[in-house]
Amino acid sequence: MPVINRIAAYADDMKTWRRWLHAHPELKLDCHETAAFVVEKLRDFGVDEIHEGIARSGVVAIIEGRGPGRTIGLRADMDALPMDEETGLEHASTVPGRMHACGHDGHTTMLLGAARYLAETRAFSGRVALIFQPAEEDIGGGRIMVEEGMMERFGIDEVYALHNEPGLPFGSFSTTPGPIMAAVDTFRIHIRGQGGHGAYPHEAVDPIPAALAIAQGCQTIVSRNNPPREDLVASVTMVQSGSADNVIPEKAFVGGTVRTFNPEIRDMVERRMGEIVAGSAAAYGVEAVLDYERGYPPTVNHAAEVEKAAAVARGIVGAQAVETDRPREMGAEDFSYMLDARPGAFLFLGQGEGPSVHHPKYDFNDEIAPIGASFFARLVETLQPA
Repeated sequence: MPVINRIAAYADDMKTWRRWLHAHPELKLDCHETAAFVVEKLRDFGVDEIHEGIARSGVVAIIEGRGPGRTIGLRADMDALPMDEETGLEHASTVPGRMHACGHDGHTTMLLGAARYLAETRAFSGRVALIFQPAEEDIGGGRIMVEEGMMERFGIDEVYALHNEPGLPFGSFSTTPGPIMAAVDTFRIHIRGQGGHGAYPHEAVDPIPAALAIAQGCQTIVSRNNPPREDLVASVTMVQSGSADNVIPEKAFVGGTVRTFNPEIRDMVERRMGEIVAGSAAAYGVEAVLDYERGYPPTVNHAAEVEKAAAVARGIVGAQAVETDRPREMGAEDFSYMLDARPGAFLFLGQGEGPSVHHPKYDFNDEIAPIGASFFARLVETLQPA
């Protein structure tokens, strides 16, 4: 693989950075220690500008090329997940209940590797905006950075991101034009009846039958209300109620997730869920309130930018290792907000076999970091030659 020699030369440094980041995970918008680490490295590299505090703990750094030109944005996410690690590795999380189980430590490292090379060589025109983003897993730091005017403030014309993927062959790239990841919504249904003794149900209003009816009804939205050719997931993932075997509870809760691509289908699901909740409440004599929260929009790649990125990837790993017709999937990603704001592309980088992301035994494969960093660097040099 023609990884850039200079980047290959500091692969051990990148491994050290990544493992420090892995041992010090932070959540949501509070990635302050991670951001401080990133800023320290960027200063050592000699980037031209560092802007902190975007979306609370996000960082944008600017590297100037050798002449005038456009600005390319390169994004890495920094946040971890609220879960315990079970890898037993020397660099495992030092913070109970927090773990870099999605590889954002690796994403940050790859962008730092590209930053070091680009700041040294500057074999490009225009500018590079290095985007270190918090809160991809929750809240949507990408949305906040866009809403705070990042694209306009730094004059970003195009934007690109990588995500590692266990199970995808080592060093291979996978992407597609158009939708690549789904919109994600969350529903929470609060049901209130009247509690009582389990031996005298006629004196109570049991919320559990209503909760079960609502849960079953929501499952029929996919099979009976959705056109068969439209992708849709509506998963009930929580049904909670009760505390003792002889007590009819006062309350019940039903919650879950919805994944869509089509805005009309998204509207339909919210409407039908509201109708199911209202109808079940009337049928069972309970009060029921639906809280339907719309989350990240679909991640939609721009066709021209996908081809640009794929061409660069082919130059690094060979044409046989670059897929450009990847099936779209029902996971979600807040890079969608950046792609809504500017042309760009989101690609997956294979790290070989191993536990999946969001698994307590997952770890980022350090061997792909030079490949990802080389991709980012070559992308800039190819799209904006000096």
